[in-house]
Amino acid sequence: MDQPTVGILHPGSMGAAVAACAAKNANSVLWCTDGRSPTSAARAQEFGLTPMAELPELLNRSDIVLSLCPPAAAEDLAREVAGHGFTGVYVEGNAISPERAVRIAQLLEPGATVVDGGVIGSPPVRGKSPALYLSGPAAATARVEALFAGTAVQTRTLGTEIGQASALKLAYASFQKTSRVLVALAYGLAREHGVDQELIAVAARRTDSYLSEPQYVATAAARAWRWGPEMEEVADSLAAAGLPPEMLRAAASTMARWHDAKDDADLTLDEALDQLGRL
Repeated sequence: MDQPTVGILHPGSMGAAVAACAAKNANSVLWCTDGRSPTSAARAQEFGLTPMAELPELLNRSDIVLSLCPPAAAEDLAREVAGHGFTGVYVEGNAISPERAVRIAQLLEPGATVVDGGVIGSPPVRGKSPALYLSGPAAATARVEALFAGTAVQTRTLGTEIGQASALKLAYASFQKTSRVLVALAYGLAREHGVDQELIAVAARRTDSYLSEPQYVATAAARAWRWGPEMEEVADSLAAAGLPPEMLRAAASTMARWHDAKDDADLTLDEALDQLGRL
């Protein structure tokens, strides 16, 4: 059985947890300490990842590299990796447009083999089991599937075209994440007029509606620093498809009001709504 060495770039909450799952079928999982925060270091240690001092060292030792970072950093990160002459399998797993996925593949090929990836679901901890959708060259997607076999990360290959996995990720995100923004706006309006409890009662009769989960607004606010740029990626993809992007750009602009809520696990619904209304 192939036991590759795996490198994880920017091990955030999703990346570190996904990399830890890969460790089951890998020789080792490496991460680069250069420029990373103490929080990242603590997270990497918690998940048992092996530190490397510099990126070239990580790339030279890695057969497969997983890129899971904020969307805005994805292309620059790929360009940096390409500059070091990486020749393994590069899994572009970020929430980016299909067009950016193609550009990233062009940056890295022909030296490296690029697999387009899209993660749907929460990080694979505490019983969570996200799906990792893949597209790209068949031999490379098969290696990635084998890497996560028997783990909490469920893989599914969509085809051989770079951009398919990214398109699926953004198509789902366009609904799932902007709907949370609409919930926040609905509750903000209701609260302003003293009828927020009545809105909860109305929504409770429609349990299939996100309006029945107002407590999730605070969680959305804490993640908005990542979700906003993702919505810009969706907007770019809609525009490229000849569809109107304005609603998604508006959602990104709305999320930008939550910039002070970044990763605030203690944020309440009222605090999130207060920040949303702050000019």
